[in-house]
Amino acid sequence: MLIWPVLKTWFITGTDTGAGKTVVTALLARHLHTRGLAVAALKPVCSGGRADARLLHDALDGALTLDEINPWHFRAPIAPLLAARREQQSVTLAAVRRHIRAMQNRSDFLLVEGAGGLLSPLGEKFNSRDLIAALRAIPVIVAPNQLGVVNQILLTLAALPSAAAATARVVLVAPARPDTATRSNAGLLAEFFPVEQICHLPWLGREFSVAAVAQRPKVRRTLDQVLGLAP
Repeated sequence: MLIWPVLKTWFITGTDTGAGKTVVTALLARHLHTRGLAVAALKPVCSGGRADARLLHDALDGALTLDEINPWHFRAPIAPLLAARREQQSVTLAAVRRHIRAMQNRSDFLLVEGAGGLLSPLGEKFNSRDLIAALRAIPVIVAPNQLGVVNQILLTLAALPSAAAATARVVLVAPARPDTATRSNAGLLAEFFPVEQICHLPWLGREFSVAAVAQRPKVRRTLDQVLGLAP
């Protein structure tokens, strides 16, 4: 039996675009949803299509509408700030906060996914770091476990507010082909960051079902570690 924590807000960011944020968010959402919790998994702002939002929608078995998950979406595959401007639209921090708070009031658990890296502009004069601070969220930093990632993770941690950095989780995502640094990255990172907050997600394959993967024992243990759930 698992002991569930009080309601917290988790913000999933990454070291870069394509790090695996949406996969991790979808797996966390599925992990909680299948246990009967009312979980909201949001990607408030996106550009270049809504595939990420649809993955979250599917992970929740349609418990939230696509527009609840992703109210601001723009066509151009560039930073959301610029994509919105191309469509003569504007996204503000206050508006995003209002939407997230409204969804939080309906949920037992709240997951929020950013777009791009931590400092990539989401809207007018705000980024994921600003949202993390405004929501007092626990950051989850998703990073590919490959050469150079320790530098990228430490830069991301340094850019976070100190209180947020202290509570952060790091998820090292195994690549399809490990390189010379894959086995040593976690040990090196542990010299600068608490080892119990470093999590490992195995290679899942190029095509997979979130519902099926979320049931794998090794993946479930990783998700519990990210969420700080005690067995």
